[in-house]
Amino acid sequence: MKKLILSIVCLTLVLTSCEDQMDINRDPDSLPAEGVEPATQLPIAIAGIAGGQGAELAIIGGMWSQFWTQSNSANQYRTIDAYSITSSNYQGGWNNLYDALGDVRNIKRNALASENWNYYLIATVLETYASQILADWYDQIPYAEANDMANFEPNFNTGEEVYDLMIADLNDALSKNLGASKGNIPLNDDFIFGGDMAKWVQFANTMKLKIFLRQADARPSVAQSGIGALGNNFLAEDAAMTQFINEANRSNPLYESDRRQLNVATNLRASTTMYSYLSANNDPRLDLYYGPGNPLNQGDYQSLAAPNSVSVVNLSATTPVYFISAEQSLFMQAEARERFSGGAGAKALYDQAVTTSFAKWGLDATPFIAVGGVYEYPSSGTFDEKLTAIITQKWISSFPGNGFESFFEQNRTEIPAVSAVPQTSEGYVPGQFAYSVNGSTGGAFPKRLEWPSDELSRNANAPDAPVKVTVPVWWDN
Repeated sequence: MKKLILSIVCLTLVLTSCEDQMDINRDPDSLPAEGVEPATQLPIAIAGIAGGQGAELAIIGGMWSQFWTQSNSANQYRTIDAYSITSSNYQGGWNNLYDALGDVRNIKRNALASENWNYYLIATVLETYASQILADWYDQIPYAEANDMANFEPNFNTGEEVYDLMIADLNDALSKNLGASKGNIPLNDDFIFGGDMAKWVQFANTMKLKIFLRQADARPSVAQSGIGALGNNFLAEDAAMTQFINEANRSNPLYESDRRQLNVATNLRASTTMYSYLSANNDPRLDLYYGPGNPLNQGDYQSLAAPNSVSVVNLSATTPVYFISAEQSLFMQAEARERFSGGAGAKALYDQAVTTSFAKWGLDATPFIAVGGVYEYPSSGTFDEKLTAIITQKWISSFPGNGFESFFEQNRTEIPAVSAVPQTSEGYVPGQFAYSVNGSTGGAFPKRLEWPSDELSRNANAPDAPVKVTVPVWWDN
């Protein structure tokens, strides 16, 4: 993963030669903590987060969001599809995100010392973004003491504490006067917005919205008061890393890890869950998400169907890694309006979000969201019907690389609903989640990842014992 990160960084630093910017044979973690120019470390941090979320965690998230399932002609991801991941499996997401957070927090420390409030805000947004992913996967994580080079055994914060600390950190960064920022300004080293600080302010506000919405059921008063104080200055465009090309170690990390680095490039097959929903609604995204053939029931990797008759998931080497997409921002705003503002403006935000999702694939959503269309917003419906429309479309728009977000959202909202019958039944409702055919947890769906065994064995302040993947995180109780 580090080779991929460094290759992407060198590719995209177009205004400074790679040799001048960094020695690619040097571990970026060996950079001295003090006095490192943020323009040197920020590209590594952004690419590191993109790689951390975009490889293993994207594969797990997409499988547990039932975008795809393990092929019946290979076995690469069977433990994921069977919900049999343990603390010794798939530790890359944890390790890579904390590796990137080391760079992020070093930028933040140096920016605070030099009063460079531009980089301080950028680093804080990235810190909270990556930390929320970790907290939503693992619940308790090191946050307050994390990435301290003098402390190799940081204490774990509870998930609830992490959420409160993230809001406090974002408020602190947003309180700084960007107009009085000292030192260099971010330019091409900012892979996300090219140094546009107004968009970083929007990203920070959208992160706060995301953090508050996730706890809307667990702590409704906290969510309501927090969202009520936010205003409306949210992301209107993608916060994404787009600098991928179709070359080894320079492509989208999901494509790189699943298609280029494995012996078998057809492990991910269309899941009946999403495939059936798109098919039932004649959604043209179906043929862009999946190749020819039929879907496979979730977890049915021992199916006797001819492998060449089963649809392979379409992935592209140049797909951006989305931190928060424009449509995700719009869907969150629509939900917040329905929850806390009497629904004012929610329909327009929903329509814009669906339109934006279709447009990413070169498609027109107009007939789908029009009166009588299959995705028409249920303006006269109940709150539950409106939330179902929002979260369902948010689920579809998270394909392919942000399945972990729709996995978290399904745990939070129970949307899409869980099927009462197997997918082989005539009573199966297209789009409903189905328990894996080869599930190992007695009918219980996964809710999280177990803490990595390396962390448990090396950190005396880690939790005493691993938890099962079926144990909910704090906001899902």
